[in-house]
Amino acid sequence: MAHFAEIINNKVGNVIAVHDNELLVDGVEVEAKGKEFCEKTFGGEWVQTSYTDRIRKKMATRGDDYNRENDIFVSPQPYPSWTIDENFDWQPPVPKPEGLNYWNETKQQWTI
Repeated sequence: MAHFAEIINNKVGNVIAVHDNELLVDGVEVEAKGKEFCEKTFGGEWVQTSYTDRIRKKMATRGDDYNRENDIFVSPQPYPSWTIDENFDWQPPVPKPEGLNYWNETKQQWTI
């Protein structure tokens, strides 16, 4: 079984599981075969994703961005003050200290 993400205007719409019967060629999973199945069945554009994060950086979830240039899924920006780094991970303006778990956007600081 493999998972495929529907891409609408570079955003993830739905994420579905596709049975091996639709993907395997001589016992080997073939992304193009799964993609073709999704497109024929549901229409639109589909890209494979993986809950083990083995492809395209992370498991796609609804609302993620699909970065075509780097062929990866990127989570939405969590707060307006956060910036994305060279690894496409969102970083706060202040590093997270140990023991504090929540970002307060108004105060621009970490809290308990």
